[in-house]
Amino acid sequence: QVQLVESGGGLAQPGGSLRLSCATFGFTAPFRYYIMNWFRQVPGRERELVAAISGMKDTTKYSDPVKGRFTISRDVPKQTVYLEMNSLKPEDTAVYYCNTADIWGQGTQVTVST
Repeated sequence: QVQLVESGGGLAQPGGSLRLSCATFGFTAPFRYYIMNWFRQVPGRERELVAAISGMKDTTKYSDPVKGRFTISRDVPKQTVYLEMNSLKPEDTAVYYCNTADIWGQGTQVTVST
């Protein structure tokens, strides 16, 4: 059974940085084959895709609001995917979820505030 476990959320000041981690367990194929995504959700709004990394070639894509500030990456030996978030803004406040296919982590809260 595949499990995704996020960590690294917390409180940051505007302009600050956080790094989210998503540890993966139970993949039946090599971790590098899987497309991995980070989504975020604010109460009352739909969950939105923030960043994605493709299988094999690790091609990345980002939503417009985070482009140039966030970086998605994976560590194959650790079977972990990361989201490096820089130049944080209050509007980045949300619960961030790791995802692959129809599998979701439990989410980690990110709050950007003074």
